[in-house]
Amino acid sequence: MRVDLLTREYPPEVYGGAGVHVEYLARDLRRLADVRVHCFGAPRDEPGVTAYGDPPGLAGANAALRTMGVDLEMAAGAAGADVVHSHTWYANLAGHVASLLHGVPHVVTTHSLEPLRPWKAEQLGGGYALSSYCERTAIEGAAAVVAVSAGMRRDVLRAYPSVDPDRVTVVHNGIDTEQYAPDRGTDVVERIGMDPSRPSVVFVGRITRQKGLPYLLRAARSLPEDAQLVLLAGAPDTPEIAAEVEQLVDGLRATRQGVVWVAEMLPKHEVVQVLTHATVFVCPSVYEPMGIVNLEAMGCETAVVASATGGIPEVVADGETGVLVPLEQADDGTGTPLDPDRFVADLAAALTGLLEDPQRAAGMGRAGRRRAVERFSWASIAERTLEVYRSVL
Repeated sequence: MRVDLLTREYPPEVYGGAGVHVEYLARDLRRLADVRVHCFGAPRDEPGVTAYGDPPGLAGANAALRTMGVDLEMAAGAAGADVVHSHTWYANLAGHVASLLHGVPHVVTTHSLEPLRPWKAEQLGGGYALSSYCERTAIEGAAAVVAVSAGMRRDVLRAYPSVDPDRVTVVHNGIDTEQYAPDRGTDVVERIGMDPSRPSVVFVGRITRQKGLPYLLRAARSLPEDAQLVLLAGAPDTPEIAAEVEQLVDGLRATRQGVVWVAEMLPKHEVVQVLTHATVFVCPSVYEPMGIVNLEAMGCETAVVASATGGIPEVVADGETGVLVPLEQADDGTGTPLDPDRFVADLAAALTGLLEDPQRAAGMGRAGRRRAVERFSWASIAERTLEVYRSVL
């Protein structure tokens, strides 16, 4: 069976969970099938991987329109596939068109949903209507839809009620627990200014509305004085969210020490060391279909404090591998907390509880790694994905 994976992100150009997913899914699927990867960006040297740049004729056009141009070229490149499998709206149109053009099934993996990310209009302008069109057309026309969590499956069926529930299957994201394993070295943490002898809270993620970073920065005002806050946070969606985060960080630094902000993307092995030395990892997201970053922290034996939204409760076992923070949200698609002050206070209380009880945090970290190893391996995810392919052929 020849499987063509269609994706915006692929190493070395990976900036989010969808890119991580495709990287490891492709690796383990290659043991089971003939896998080709079509991605955006600069040429790749890896055999079986084809990259596509923006079409010259669309230079300067809206970003979403350029994406659609790339998708058409990817669709042409998928000739000969038995099944095409697209990831995120960036590649959904490529999968849909390839399915029509070549007469093969199209499988969509939903890592997020445009109707539940209305703030993307800030970033894409009129392109948000195009991104929404690409996603809706692909999901409604797909032979099968893979949801990365049960929470995501519910979101798919709510956002796209015309989709047959029998076509939507849950296959969780996974973790490579050999790569994401504790690293007790200190060269990286010392270089970035993190003191491994002090308790610390670590955040890893893009600066985007869905990641909830402003809520964390407000909660950090109430953390114990000796606690460090380490932010591996970059790639802001808009100048507005970037300015808001900068202002909150500046305000925090004016009142406490130990605020470390690394704005550039660190290599994976360096992130692993930072996660390993964290007392607690925090995921304050208001929208998170799965939250693969929580698994990465768990693989490094780090306790997790995360908002109880989306697929996160399927990953983080409350009271066992971390603490889930209750989050009542608006149902208008924004995910905005109905009581943001309470969410901030609850987040601060959960973090403080583990910072002040490092033995409990360490025990949760060990339990988290066991859970990651036992339940979220990429080998089993690849096998389940192959079953989805077979069901539509």
